[in-house]
Amino acid sequence: MATVLITGGAGFIGSCLADRLLQDESMHVVLVDNLSTGKKYYANPSPRCTFITADANSTVDMAAIFGRFQFDYVFHYAAVVGVQRTLANPALVLKDIDGFRNVLDLSKNTGVKRVFFSSSSEVYGESVEYPQNEVTTPLNSRLPYAIVKNVGEAYFQSYQTEFDLDFTIFRFFNTYGARQSDDFVVARFVHAALKDEDITVYGAGDQTRTFCYIQDNVDACYNALAQDQFVNDVVNVGSEKETTILELAQIVIKLCDSKSNIVHLPELPEGDMKRRLPDASRMKTLLGRQHTSLDEGLKCVIASALSHHSEVR
Repeated sequence: MATVLITGGAGFIGSCLADRLLQDESMHVVLVDNLSTGKKYYANPSPRCTFITADANSTVDMAAIFGRFQFDYVFHYAAVVGVQRTLANPALVLKDIDGFRNVLDLSKNTGVKRVFFSSSSEVYGESVEYPQNEVTTPLNSRLPYAIVKNVGEAYFQSYQTEFDLDFTIFRFFNTYGARQSDDFVVARFVHAALKDEDITVYGAGDQTRTFCYIQDNVDACYNALAQDQFVNDVVNVGSEKETTILELAQIVIKLCDSKSNIVHLPELPEGDMKRRLPDASRMKTLLGRQHTSLDEGLKCVIASALSHHSEVR
């Protein structure tokens, strides 16, 4: 049985990845999360899943965990995330560099076969070419979050070069799903629409994003491990269909049959890139099927939100 560590395992993507891994009966999954934004109840109840409250940025915490388990694979997903949160807490974002060192030092010293890193489309900054491909990263963003993700990629690549520790880097593009918090645009729009509250967009709402449904994300990441693909390489994990933020708001209102109004706020001074469009050819190789359409994914998110609302009434 393979033992897999997921840091940030009680978070949105980490917990969904755990669910996907546990569909493979040969996997034992260990989830580590400090619960700063993660939710312990997201942890899978399987007897093959172990949850530990700990901080990936703490050397003491992580050394104890690596001493307790012999990990075959590590997914390092723990991070400060969300545009507003990362802008408001830049020093906290920089602490994530400690997590890179902890995971990589302990992995190379304990025989881990491969480490997987959740990077971000933010490494592209304001891109110089579209679609954004894994080779061209202009390093032109001054935001701490983007800088730290670039540093993380350099750490993983450097440890492979010097210590022969294999890696795969995933650059996530706007993944959304039912467990996502209201810090993110899809969840925020859906929850507002279901309450018939105003939906706020920054500026004209002409910024584009490509929204990737969570099942597509975790299927692709699982397949990178299961099929032994893109070893010591980088993969964009996202959709190829561009949607403006204004269009997203309109679609959500329609699917929710909502009376919400769209209200335009001043543009954000920083952190709201104008365009995101990945080259998703590697992602499609991993996925082996069509991406989930935005309408289909949103319907799943809306159904989950309605179900949760009825449960708490």
